[in-house]
Amino acid sequence: MRRRLATAVFALLLGCTAAGGAAEPRPPEGATAVAPGSAAGFWDVPRRGANFFARPMDDEWLAAASAAGTEWVRLAPAFWPAAERDFLLGDADDYRGLQPQDLAVLREQLDRAQAHDMKIVWAMLSLPGARWRQHNGDEDDPRLWRDPGFSEQAVRFWADLVAAIGSHPALAGINVLNEPRPLEPGQLGPFYADVVAAVRAIDVGLPILLDPGPDAEPAALAALDALADPAVLYDVHCYEPWEFVTWSRNQGRFSYPGTDEEGRTIDRAFLESVLGRVARWQDDHDVPSSRIVLGEFGIDRRIAGAAEWLTDVIDVAEGNGWHWAFYAFRDWQAMDYELGAQPPPAEYWDAEERGEVYPLPRVANPMFDAIRDGLAR
Repeated sequence: MRRRLATAVFALLLGCTAAGGAAEPRPPEGATAVAPGSAAGFWDVPRRGANFFARPMDDEWLAAASAAGTEWVRLAPAFWPAAERDFLLGDADDYRGLQPQDLAVLREQLDRAQAHDMKIVWAMLSLPGARWRQHNGDEDDPRLWRDPGFSEQAVRFWADLVAAIGSHPALAGINVLNEPRPLEPGQLGPFYADVVAAVRAIDVGLPILLDPGPDAEPAALAALDALADPAVLYDVHCYEPWEFVTWSRNQGRFSYPGTDEEGRTIDRAFLESVLGRVARWQDDHDVPSSRIVLGEFGIDRRIAGAAEWLTDVIDVAEGNGWHWAFYAFRDWQAMDYELGAQPPPAEYWDAEERGEVYPLPRVANPMFDAIRDGLAR
């Protein structure tokens, strides 16, 4: 009941109700007004999508993703060529403005997505003072949480980027920082409030996705307060339990459903318990399901029962009315479910060492059937 009431209140705040003459929010001076059918309205019904980090999208990838039923892409520049050290930022050690060549690439990506009627959530893996671990020698970069100067740079970055691309019709939202690792849980709320305020001074309706920390884990939501902003969404990730879903830890020892190395039963009830923390947080903060995103979930395709794990996670998300995006479509081979359960041959790893692409065959299999069936709901 509380979630239904919250949904109705959010709809009124967004000016989306047809009856009652509810007024649209008044934008701050100089901000862009919200129009009917705006990006925020995209999220008023459940949306199903995919993650893609490996490289900029091309027409072939977009056509295949669309054909599979993907409605939106959570897009991040993990391994994209950058004009300087850090994509868009120039240098996460000292942000001085958007890097023009990278911004042109991003605009081209949004144009390409629009041509395929695909919506994009742009996610940043790095911010000033918080360079992504995989770009930082596999070490956390905690400067954002220690130095207010980096927080100011990060806020300025988002204001600059929203001013540059916020009105693009393909943009369905921005994801402020992927899987943050604050030094203390209480640091995220004030930082997010500053980012949201800066964005709202430019665009009152652009959806903003916020990850709890650490690592966007469902349990981490407990340390994050909901903001009084109807176009803010909360993005959680599910790789539960990590030792179970990753091959480097599992090594074929555990299958789904089954038990993990701690002797816990890992099954549908376990996943419901993990993700139930999100539902309880919603109820505690009067946040409707239309503002919850299961932004990443995945399991190594070599693990026995992976199709059942994927089906159960999707079922839980659907049962709660959340948006979701699986990790990932035609991206990292370990979670590229069109490849089936067969491990890559030695030639694949040899080609990777040489910086070459070795095509792996895509085959019909229960894992991608589970994804495709979920996308078709």
